[in-house]
Amino acid sequence: TITIKFYSKEGVYMIINNNYGANLAARILGESSKNLQKSLSRLSSGSRIASPSDDAAGVGVAMKFGAQINRIQAARDNVGNAVAFAQTQDGFLEKVGNALDRMSELAMLAQDQTKTDADRTLYDKEFQKLDEFVFNIRSKTYNGMSLFSGATVSFMAVTVGDSGTTFGANAIDLSRSDYNAITANVITSSSAAATALTNVKTAIAALANDRATIGANMSRLEAESAALAIQKDNVGS
Repeated sequence: TITIKFYSKEGVYMIINNNYGANLAARILGESSKNLQKSLSRLSSGSRIASPSDDAAGVGVAMKFGAQINRIQAARDNVGNAVAFAQTQDGFLEKVGNALDRMSELAMLAQDQTKTDADRTLYDKEFQKLDEFVFNIRSKTYNGMSLFSGATVSFMAVTVGDSGTTFGANAIDLSRSDYNAITANVITSSSAAATALTNVKTAIAALANDRATIGANMSRLEAESAALAIQKDNVGS
């Protein structure tokens, strides 16, 4: 804006003229500065929408997708914890299997007719300690949760979807009769050793079934984790 003053006998007169070119340049400079600020905001934030004014509808859509991505990741975390739970179960059951294998061997040795009952009593000492080990495994926990509480919980509900859908991982019960039958056994006589061997073989068969159940749980959970990873990649792209 240019102000021109004229002087006369009557006084001072002012005439204000606008410089159109200067005004146009100022407006364009302002718009360029505003666009530059938007570009810098997008670069620094890494987001196409740095402000709700950039895309009002897009902000709403982005918020929903962002929340879904976070829920998917939370579901993956839950699945990962469930896999670790199952792996811990299987680790303990592997040791139970080793104990049962040795117990069956001891029961077989105790049936040797060339052994005296005094010899069998020596075998029984190890047999009872291994039986105690198997019994104590029942009380093992993972983050305060019982690993082998299948007597009261038929399955563990694991969230495997961002909407809260669950998968029922079958629980393991080490207190059922298949395992309890070995707790009262001794191998201090040939006949008692034969009975113990039958019960230990029953426990081994039950253990094989339980480890297969855990393996099936882990396989399903790993598949669910992979599916969630694919979903997260596509929702976030």
